[in-house]
Amino acid sequence: MTLPRISLLFQDASEPLRNRAPSHDEDGRPLSDFMVLIPGLKKKPRTLINKTVNNIHLVLGHFEHAVVFAEFNLKLNLLWVSTRPIPGIRFEIVGAIQDSVPEARLVSHI
Repeated sequence: MTLPRISLLFQDASEPLRNRAPSHDEDGRPLSDFMVLIPGLKKKPRTLINKTVNNIHLVLGHFEHAVVFAEFNLKLNLLWVSTRPIPGIRFEIVGAIQDSVPEARLVSHI
């Protein structure tokens, strides 16, 4: 199974996230998911939106060993991240995102 690359997209997807985001890695192990909310981002100037998304992409790139899938929904100001089952990794990733984007808030983790 080929896992998707990190994708941070602005456009609305034609199919539900549950159909795009992987649930298991290439070895069949379940992945862990979490969401990060960035309140009010969609109302900001486009240059600030682009800077924020670029910062998030850079952070996620530092965790490429763990991040399997990531998608940003600008309409909802919501970042979805699927990671490999590494203890504590979601908190490391969220902490790094918050260092770069202080208004980012962890919404949910599974």
